[in-house]
Amino acid sequence: MIGGLVALVLALVGGSDNNSVATAQSTPTPTTTSSATPAAPTSCAAISPNPPAAGEPTVPPVTGKPTGALVVKDIKLGKGAAAKSGQTLTVNYVGVSCSTGKAFDASYPRKQPFSFTLGKGQVIQGWDQGLVGMKVGGRRELVIPAALGYGAAGSGSIKPNETLIFVVDLVSAK
Repeated sequence: MIGGLVALVLALVGGSDNNSVATAQSTPTPTTTSSATPAAPTSCAAISPNPPAAGEPTVPPVTGKPTGALVVKDIKLGKGAAAKSGQTLTVNYVGVSCSTGKAFDASYPRKQPFSFTLGKGQVIQGWDQGLVGMKVGGRRELVIPAALGYGAAGSGSIKPNETLIFVVDLVSAK
């Protein structure tokens, strides 16, 4: 099996001389193939359904190529003190995959807000960074590159290298 993998690598990359490639390829060892990790999307799919189910916020469409940087947009400004690292935030949210335009998770239908401590690594980095400064009662859109989401590994229904789009309502910050 190792000989087959070496042959595959040498065939794709090229060897230092043609004899080593030919020798490795002539070994009758079975090979396994693996699919390459998908690249980040070049554009986001249309959000569907939009408008969403009753009681859920509309997720603004992301136009153009998603950047490799976290994008934070306040849809509605809240009141009071700004959220800061170390506070326990309670939020409602909907998360959409950029590549499909479909929600992969939402707290609204469960009618069960989600609580976590900001800045403590209990959530993806895009949330730990993107919710700082948000005020209670506000609604914020986060466009999170894979490096600040689930990265090359993905998670559950979230594909590897997926750009994520969240709309988050801040219910409380304590």
